[in-house]
Amino acid sequence: MGLSLYDTMSREKRVFEPADPKRVTMYVCGPTVYNHAHIGNFRAAVVFDLLYRVLRHQFGADHVVYARNFTDIDDKIIKASNETGQAISEITKKYADIYKQETAAFGVLAPTLEPRATGHIGEMISLVERLVADGFAYEAEGHVLFAVDRYKDYGKLSNVNRDEMLAGARVEVAPYKESPADFVLWKPSKAEEPGWESPWGRGRPGWHLECSAMIEKTLGETIDIHGGGQDLRFPHHENEIAQSACAHHGAPLARFWVHNGFLKMGSDKMSKSLGNVVLPRDLLKKWWGEDLRFALLSAHYRQPLEWTEELLEQSKRQLDRFYRVLAEAPDVPAAKPPQSIILALDDDLNTPEAIAGLHELRDIAAQMEGEAKVRAIASLKAAGNLMGFFEQDPEVRLKRIITSRTNTGSVNVVQGGDTVVATGVLEVVPGLTEANIDALIAERAAARKAKNFARADEIRDDLAARGVIIEDGPQGATWRRG
Repeated sequence: MGLSLYDTMSREKRVFEPADPKRVTMYVCGPTVYNHAHIGNFRAAVVFDLLYRVLRHQFGADHVVYARNFTDIDDKIIKASNETGQAISEITKKYADIYKQETAAFGVLAPTLEPRATGHIGEMISLVERLVADGFAYEAEGHVLFAVDRYKDYGKLSNVNRDEMLAGARVEVAPYKESPADFVLWKPSKAEEPGWESPWGRGRPGWHLECSAMIEKTLGETIDIHGGGQDLRFPHHENEIAQSACAHHGAPLARFWVHNGFLKMGSDKMSKSLGNVVLPRDLLKKWWGEDLRFALLSAHYRQPLEWTEELLEQSKRQLDRFYRVLAEAPDVPAAKPPQSIILALDDDLNTPEAIAGLHELRDIAAQMEGEAKVRAIASLKAAGNLMGFFEQDPEVRLKRIITSRTNTGSVNVVQGGDTVVATGVLEVVPGLTEANIDALIAERAAARKAKNFARADEIRDDLAARGVIIEDGPQGATWRRG
């Protein structure tokens, strides 16, 4: 039957059929690069990376064009520049680079295109000119605004009362607006602010305008899939739809609208305004990026997901069990993904079902012997690879190699080929090298000889917590990984 996706616009799950199977197009709203993105922002990056992988598998890697933008001109960026004294270009380059590095650590593939707002100012001005000429926008006190009342389908995506929408959105009520709901397409810039010359004077684009112009330039008037977080439905996506449809004589902006749910900290969604954010850069000091990816995909993408330490611990333990099986044939190439995993992902990216399927494949591989085991591991690896998992070296993954200890008691841990500093002592490192284990076994033997049984028991318990089992025998103690 193929891929089915829940379309926010129609409010139903529909079979996905692109306009052109040879050029499947997807656009996802990317970050505003003025500071570090938080883990809630990364849920969209991971979810749409998974969709990108599924589309590439179904239609071919060369036939999927995925654009994820960077907003590199915005009032928040201007404020950051004023506060730090750094040039806007320095700030946006720094945080765009960090975003790309951190998403890569989560196994996120680079999109086909990464357009930047400042590279499309000409297209934005052209789009506004068309809207003004056709009577959908008007100029007022140096601003150009979209007249919401002139687009009859406004609000169809979010499907809520206009007054309720305005009450829940950051909509500026200004005296020069014909209606409080009208939104800014172009606004004047002060002398000290960045700006571009336009028919309405020196100024800069409104946020909503940017995505419409970049989509038109990079992907076309109507794209197959437009994605983003649930919080973008209104006003951002609603405004994109209005201005694009009016500029394109009624042509829809996207054939499918896909939105991921919130990441929650307790009862609240994660957001900078609430001050409850968790940053990927901090998480990556303690966890593999794959642990974090697994956690983000553990719930269905449209459902809320509560972000807890327990979720991360559980994700790590599950992945370690997979890697113990993969370590039995670490060099086997991935085979063809099994149909059970494809069917689960084709059902609106049903990752809980797909992860359950991975566990079944692991159990099968663990019970096999010889060539049958190798084939089963190849199938497991292919299934995981389709979801962005199992791309680490099993030996490195399971040992978490400690390269050095600092004078302050922290440790340097090799993570995915990079060295990162993790605070604390050995407790933050889930695995040990053989040399570490042998040294602790020798220390335990000395403690037992000195009748310091408390220390001996402490070492045994410490190793057990790290998955190392000590077995005492007539010839002394031996150990194995549990």
